[in-house]
Amino acid sequence: MENEKKLNIELSNEVAQGSYSNLAIVTHSPNEFVIDFVRVLPGMPKAQVGSRIIMTPGNIKRLVNALQDNIKKFESEFGTIELNEPINNIPMGFGTPKAKA
Repeated sequence: MENEKKLNIELSNEVAQGSYSNLAIVTHSPNEFVIDFVRVLPGMPKAQVGSRIIMTPGNIKRLVNALQDNIKKFESEFGTIELNEPINNIPMGFGTPKAKA
């Protein structure tokens, strides 16, 4: 472990502010996963992708594992996350093209 390299990760003020998303659309190709983060506003007929993240299959699986681990930790501290919101009235495509490599 002594020879382990450290990775210095910088977070700019702009990125640190974050952006809100209440919908994520996931598509994939044989070589990549694409996650579009969208903010859907009530009464608005259109929604715009605020951010697009493209990851390799291996890295997306690492992300899923990290999310599952964090959800378990969150729920053990704060209780079960309930999925009460109906999702049947949220358009799941927004005309987003399927990812192709």
